[in-house]
Amino acid sequence: MSLFLEFHVIQNFAPSNLNRDDTGAPKDALFGGYRRARVSSQCLKRSAREWFRSTDLVRPGDIGTRTQHIDRLLAQELKAAGLEDISIFNEVVRLSLRKKDKKESSDEDTQKKNEKEKEKLLSYLLFISAPEVDAFKALVANHREEIAAFGTKKKLKASDIPESMKKAIKECLSKSRAVDVALFGRMLADLPEVNQDAACQVAHAISTHKVDREFDYFTAVDDMGGPDETGAGMIGQVEFNSATFYRYAVVDTHKLLSNLRGDVQLTLAAIEAFAQAMARAIPTGKQNTFAAHNPPSFVGVCIRHAAPLNLANAFEKPILPRFDRPLTLVSVEELAAHEAKLAAAYADPSDAWGYLDLTGAWPGDKGSSAPSLDALAAWAKEQAQQEFKKQQQVN
Repeated sequence: MSLFLEFHVIQNFAPSNLNRDDTGAPKDALFGGYRRARVSSQCLKRSAREWFRSTDLVRPGDIGTRTQHIDRLLAQELKAAGLEDISIFNEVVRLSLRKKDKKESSDEDTQKKNEKEKEKLLSYLLFISAPEVDAFKALVANHREEIAAFGTKKKLKASDIPESMKKAIKECLSKSRAVDVALFGRMLADLPEVNQDAACQVAHAISTHKVDREFDYFTAVDDMGGPDETGAGMIGQVEFNSATFYRYAVVDTHKLLSNLRGDVQLTLAAIEAFAQAMARAIPTGKQNTFAAHNPPSFVGVCIRHAAPLNLANAFEKPILPRFDRPLTLVSVEELAAHEAKLAAAYADPSDAWGYLDLTGAWPGDKGSSAPSLDALAAWAKEQAQQEFKKQQQVN
């Protein structure tokens, strides 16, 4: 039976600009016909990955690195191999991963087109795990002479790279065992066999109510200004908003276990860490300006056996502010009411809730109340552990 761990979060942020668009304004979206504040899923996942690095819930060796500079990860090994310009190794990897070589052409337009395609391929962002980095280090040690020879080439071609090395490079990327790669997935267009489907889906956070942008007009004084230099040394403006967000994510626990190569303990550690990160990881955008360090008012974890249920439609009709009731409290009430309707129609009878509620609005008979985030994360981990034990007994 499938086991999905859902995370439902109600979180109010003070004036802030946590996630900006290309104009510097806070991201937003239309939902239910009204403008809502938004924080992108990419931003939230990045925050979670950075939070993993700051804790001991996930070991450093079990966290991946996303980069287009493999040479920098292997700088010491590449220099020891005699490669003065270590960036050449990126070209070696790029050419080794290409599906097929481009044919040489005397046509100038074709050559320019090939060069542009080459530039695109050079921008690969590889999501790479520690075991894969170690595999690359071993590869460099085993092919020192060939790698040193690459540095003497005026223009490196795919045909200059031994087939054995190309094969070894591809094999290096088949050893993924990183928690963040397992959760959020990775894709290599030229090497689909090492792609990893994400075990976790993260929704864009949206405000439970209508939101309008605001503007902070600011001035800065020149401390070294002369007596005849009056006025500000600089003026500008920053857009911001304040909103109560509904955040949602779901983890397919069996997919996560598969992505982590059947390592039950690492999978359980990943679940506990992600449960913590959902509440503790806050985007860093403009925090020096706004310091919006506001933890959630409600964190709910639901064990689903049939299919995931995103509860965002609880706020299709935006909540209206009231002077006597906080937006967070009303948001939790609406969330509970909407979940009850959906659960009656779609949920499995064995589904269960655990929750941390600081508003007092979540129904007391709806799941297990946790006194702290640590306790809630431990509860989520325990639910997954019990499921894995049942699965082992069946097998």
